[in-house]
Amino acid sequence: MTMDLEVLKCGNCEELKLGVHATALGLAVLCGLYNTAAWLSRREQHLALNAVLYAALIAFEQRHVAHHIAAMRRPTSGTTGETAGAAPPPPSGNTAIAA
Repeated sequence: MTMDLEVLKCGNCEELKLGVHATALGLAVLCGLYNTAAWLSRREQHLALNAVLYAALIAFEQRHVAHHIAAMRRPTSGTTGETAGAAPPPPSGNTAIAA
């Protein structure tokens, strides 16, 4: 049995997915800081292991957050009316070109 959920497709609900991963990242940072501080205070082996695991989770979630931010910044096809490969518009303002 397969389910075709639109939320799982790239480009759909990116704000929601970003929010979920950003929340997980924040929680992992908080837990990692707690476990690191506890390990520095008590030097119990499981606290050091927890701190390392949270560090790995932080790296994992940072990549997901960056991916969803990049997906949100990507232009969607047909929304700007510009053609692919076209030169960007000239900068506005009073800029002089030195020869």
